[in-house]
Amino acid sequence: MTDLPAPTSPAAPSAAPSQVRFEVETTVPTTHGTFRMRAYADTVTGADHVAVVASGPDGSPPSDGALVRVHSECLTGETFGSLKCECGPQLDAALEAIRDHGGVVVYLRGHEGRGIGLVAKLRAYRLQEDGLDTLDANLALGLPADAREYGAAADVLRDLGLSSIRLLSNNPEKRRQLEAHGIEVVETVPLVVGVGAFNEGYLDTKRDRMGHELPGHLGTGA
Repeated sequence: MTDLPAPTSPAAPSAAPSQVRFEVETTVPTTHGTFRMRAYADTVTGADHVAVVASGPDGSPPSDGALVRVHSECLTGETFGSLKCECGPQLDAALEAIRDHGGVVVYLRGHEGRGIGLVAKLRAYRLQEDGLDTLDANLALGLPADAREYGAAADVLRDLGLSSIRLLSNNPEKRRQLEAHGIEVVETVPLVVGVGAFNEGYLDTKRDRMGHELPGHLGTGA
C-alpha cells in the first residue's frame, strides 16, 4: 500500500501590500510649531500624502493610543479661507492639539470635496446657491455624497508603528473605515470648530443626513 503524504498546514495568509510608499522625512517649522513631516506616495491613486508628526510633552514619539487627525485636503477652506466649510479651522486646531499633546495629522491629498475633486466641488457649490444641500448637490451631479477611502491613511499609521489611535474627528465613517483597515480606534475625540453663518446649513446636513457627531444646535447667534 502506498503511503499517503503527511498533511500539511495551510500557508499563513500574506499581509496585503501597503498602499503607500515612504519617500522622505524632514523637519519643518510652521506657525503652529515645529513638526516632523513624512511624505508618502499613494501607489493606487498617485496622490502624495503627508504625516505631520509631533512628539509628546516628554519628547517621546507617538505610540499606540496617540491622538491622530486624518484630514482631507481642502484647497478652498485651507488656502483661500472659504467660510462654506470648517476644514481650515479643523486643520489648525488639529495641528495645535498635536503640538501640545503629541500625535499625528495624516493629510490626505486627492480628497478635495469629499473625494469628488475641485471642479466638481465648485459645481456642487453652484447648485447649493440654488437651494440644494451639500449631499443633494453631489447626487445631482451624479457623484457620491462621499467618495473618500482611508486605506492609505491606515497604511501611513502602520508605517509610523501605530495600531491603535485616539481619532480626532466627528465622522463615524472615518472611524469605521480605519477599523476595517485594521486600525483600532480606542476613542473618538470631537473637533467642533469654525462654525459660522455661512456653514451652519452645511454642518446641519453633515449631522442630520450623513451621521456626523455634532451638537444638535450649531447656531452662532448671528
